[in-house]
Amino acid sequence: MDARAIIAAVRRKNTPSEAQLAWIATGLANGAVSDAQAGAFAMAVCLNGLSDAGRVALTKGMRDSGDVLAWDLPGPVLDKHSTGGVGDCVSLILAPVLAACGVYVPMVSGRGLGHTGGTLDKLESIPGLSVDVDEPRLRKITRDVGCAIVGATGQIAPADKRLYAIRDVTATVESVDLITASILAKKLAAGLEGLILDVKCGSGAFMKTPDEARALAHALTDTSNGAGCKTVSLITDMNAPLAPALGNALEVAVCMEVLSGNIAAAPRLYELAVSLCETLLTMRGVKDAKAQIEAAISSGAAMEKFSQMVAALGGPPDMADDWHTHLPKARVETPVPAPVTGHVSAINGEALGLAVVALGGGRRVETDKINPAVGLTDMVGLGRAVSKGDPLCMVHAASDADAEAAIAAVLAAVTIGDAVSPGPLIIERIT
Repeated sequence: MDARAIIAAVRRKNTPSEAQLAWIATGLANGAVSDAQAGAFAMAVCLNGLSDAGRVALTKGMRDSGDVLAWDLPGPVLDKHSTGGVGDCVSLILAPVLAACGVYVPMVSGRGLGHTGGTLDKLESIPGLSVDVDEPRLRKITRDVGCAIVGATGQIAPADKRLYAIRDVTATVESVDLITASILAKKLAAGLEGLILDVKCGSGAFMKTPDEARALAHALTDTSNGAGCKTVSLITDMNAPLAPALGNALEVAVCMEVLSGNIAAAPRLYELAVSLCETLLTMRGVKDAKAQIEAAISSGAAMEKFSQMVAALGGPPDMADDWHTHLPKARVETPVPAPVTGHVSAINGEALGLAVVALGGGRRVETDKINPAVGLTDMVGLGRAVSKGDPLCMVHAASDADAEAAIAAVLAAVTIGDAVSPGPLIIERIT
């Protein structure tokens, strides 16, 4: 086994053997594959792809690079994953809602990738909270609370943890094979009985067109089902931010509003969270799934589960009651005025995500430290009528200079023109 030979095979558009791809995964985990070789492998796969069998082999190799969990719990073990978008904080709502419905959710999540925010970074905007837990603690929190949103431990898919960071800084994110292996390595290692995949499509997603999203959804669904985990994918619209807030603490605040019962704070976010939860519960044979989900939020049971999870991860114990005071706030807050009168006819979600990264809300290199307080709020919706001078959003920045740069980025990302009607939130279902 030799990394150079395996990289050369992919570069020549040949699929390495199952044993070779398993060796690469092990080498990513134990350091036998160098950073340079990992980056070259990722670039070769991104440019030339793998066969269906190669994608399955890489996924299994990355899954088996660490521990694969097994559970003995009095309820189903289910999970969800999103391929990434802007303002996408569904996981922070979905996990506690499912826990309140009797489901166990050991959610192994990731950090920001490219222009998209990371669930772990959002959670860690809560003071004291750490998503770095070992397997015994993951098991305890999952059993006691019902949900645990954590990072991949050293024992869960360590190959993915390494390759994930390298992809973020080598422009190799947009690969169906690498995305599939990355997502499923963590999810399958968590010992799931069912999985729902939210495949984003549009300007704020990695997959810009329906055909690209459909290809990824089929790859994910086929690979996961082939590995023995019942899986359904939803292709969902990401031509506008899912929530009206972009940025780590700001997205947590929106989720707290929804969990508090204020659905109007983020109706698209609420709609998608309910749809994903309903699909998962229906897969398990639950007849009144939607009613249970709505009751979990309206009764405060989901909020209580979220608060319990936050406390178990080291965050404040009173998050449910006093979350406004716990989340950090930026030094500068300023509106972005609409330059003309008209309708919001297009939103470049990727550009908005990169604007948040530039504010300090994401990473350009692995060692960058995130400022959890910065970002955008009160983002105007697609199709909305605006008058000249109306705020398109509010910028939350660490300095006046950062705010000015963000204002320019938002103005370049939002097109004001003729009236448009936003498309459906859920575009297609892949089973």
